[in-house]
Amino acid sequence: MKVNCQDHRQSMELLGLRLRLEKGVPDPKERGEIEKRIQALEKDLKLA
Repeated sequence: MKVNCQDHRQSMELLGLRLRLEKGVPDPKERGEIEKRIQALEKDLKLA
């Protein structure tokens, strides 16, 4: 199995953003930005 460093970095960023949302983000604007970034990462990693 070959691991691409860029894919690994993106998957770790995705994990961090998901955990941040789980803990709660009080600012609706920031929450929306996080959700958009999650969608972009999922698309790049072909998860969605």
